[in-house]
Amino acid sequence: MMNRTHNTKTNTFSRTKTGVMTAMTLSLAMAAGSAQALTLYTAGPGSLAKKLAAGYEKQTGVKVDVFQATTGKVMARLEAEQANPRADVLISASWDTATDLEQRGWLLEYQSPNAEQVPAQFKTPYYVAQGISALGIVWNTKSGTTEPKDWGDLAKPEFKDKVTTPDPSLSGASLDLLIGLQNAHAQQAWKLFEDLKANGMIIAGPNAQALTPVLQGAKAAVFGAVDYVSYGSVQDGESVKVIFPSSGTVIAPRPMMILKSSQQQKEAKAFIDYALSPEGQKLVADAWLMPARADIDARRPLFKSLKLLPEASQASASRKDVLDRFAKLFGQQ
Repeated sequence: MMNRTHNTKTNTFSRTKTGVMTAMTLSLAMAAGSAQALTLYTAGPGSLAKKLAAGYEKQTGVKVDVFQATTGKVMARLEAEQANPRADVLISASWDTATDLEQRGWLLEYQSPNAEQVPAQFKTPYYVAQGISALGIVWNTKSGTTEPKDWGDLAKPEFKDKVTTPDPSLSGASLDLLIGLQNAHAQQAWKLFEDLKANGMIIAGPNAQALTPVLQGAKAAVFGAVDYVSYGSVQDGESVKVIFPSSGTVIAPRPMMILKSSQQQKEAKAFIDYALSPEGQKLVADAWLMPARADIDARRPLFKSLKLLPEASQASASRKDVLDRFAKLFGQQ
């Protein structure tokens, strides 16, 4: 009787011990799998980020956790997490944010072999373009207004209270346009902004929120719309047209970079390689962006066919001043 009791206790202990060990093994396996996950912060488009993440995971077996938001929100989150960094790879909608992070020493130097076909102006030792967008006027063809040809047309009486623009504090590309116009026209650019304000142009939030009332017909045009979103709307049958102003516009290369604080640097480099591979760049083109690689075709105008506004050699130094002045003009301060 005592022997059977002893054996029962022994077997119970053995099963308990085995169960604990199994649980610990599973826990460690899950932790190891989680440690291999790559964290991507991106300023969109969200659908493209998900497709790149899925393609990369299929190729490497490494999962990608994606946080997608506006440039402003992505950068704010990055700043807030500096005591405990989470992001491995960052894709911004503004080239200038990458320049700033490099100057702050936050970026890991890496040149992907797949960047060989990327033009020199879209790559540095620390970051490289994923794709390129351009800023334009998006006009509702059924709005009853005359098709605009240049930025100033949106300040005409027929566009009174019919124009939206993205918030440059939330859209890095929108801020790039303001800087480009200031670089080209100095005070005349601010006269244009004042005329647009007097004509009832409203700041409508991020890019999508600026476009929505134009798609719905409540407004006639977007001043400074990101083109790829609108090309997608045209494909979906919406009555809008993307117009690149005759006096010039800006392009917005979307830089990819690896954070120096990343604990997954090998996987991060592999992600950059995948995004710049022919497969990855085809996904970029399918999202209506211009591919970064010159050897990948696109279904939309490429930057070489656009008239571009001049770039300032020290554009980054004026970003806050331009943003503050624009916000004050539109009563946001």
